[in-house]
Amino acid sequence: MCNCSTDLNNIFRHLTPEEHASISPDRNCDYYTRGSVIYNEGHRISGCFCVNSGIIKIFKTGIDGKEQIITFAKKGDIIGFRSVLSGELACTTAKVIENSYLCYIPGNILIELFKSNAEFSMDLMQLACKELGEANAYITDIAQKTVRERLAEVLLILKNDFYLDNDQFLQITLTREELANIVGTATESVIRLLSEFKSDKLIELHGRRIKFLDIPGLKKTANIF
Repeated sequence: MCNCSTDLNNIFRHLTPEEHASISPDRNCDYYTRGSVIYNEGHRISGCFCVNSGIIKIFKTGIDGKEQIITFAKKGDIIGFRSVLSGELACTTAKVIENSYLCYIPGNILIELFKSNAEFSMDLMQLACKELGEANAYITDIAQKTVRERLAEVLLILKNDFYLDNDQFLQITLTREELANIVGTATESVIRLLSEFKSDKLIELHGRRIKFLDIPGLKKTANIF
C-alpha cells in the first residue's frame, strides 16, 4: 500500500479502521510530472484525488483561453470532491506545477463514506464552505482593491500556504504569468509591480524566487490590518 496522504489528512481522521481498509484496495497512487493535467474543466470525473506530495494549480479558463487560478493544492489536500458529490461536471482544471504523487479514491467509495460517517461528512462540508468563503473573498477583492493591493495580498496568502524557508524565500516558485493569473491582471502589470515592490524594499527577486524583506510593509500595501 502506498504512503498516501489520506492516512495523514485530517479529512480522513474520523474514519474507522474498517473504513480505511475499504479505501485501500480501491486506491490508486501515481506519480505526475509538471504540466500533467489531472482533470479538465467541463469533463466528468469519477473520483477525487489526495495530494501526497507536490503542488497542483486549480484554475478556470476564460473565453479568451486565459487562465484564472483559483487556488493551489499541496500535500494533505483533497481535490475534485465537490464535483463527485454534486454529480456535476468539473468546474475547474487541475494541473501539476511541481512534480506530484496523487492518490485516487473512486467516487462511489467517497459517497459511501459521506453517507455512513457523519463526522467525515461534516469535515468535508466544512472544507467546501471554506473554499466557498475564499472564493467570495476573492470576488470582493477583485471589485474593491487595486491590482497593487491584490498582488501584495496574493504574496501574503502564498506565504501562509507554503511558508518561507530559513532565508525568507517563498517555498513555491511561480512564473510571472501564473502570478498574474492569480491576481487577475496582465503579466506586464505584475512584472512592473514586482519591480516596484523590489524598489520599495518589500521583496527581493531572484529569478522566479521571491524573498520577503518587509512583511508588515506588504500587509500595509495590501490594505490588511
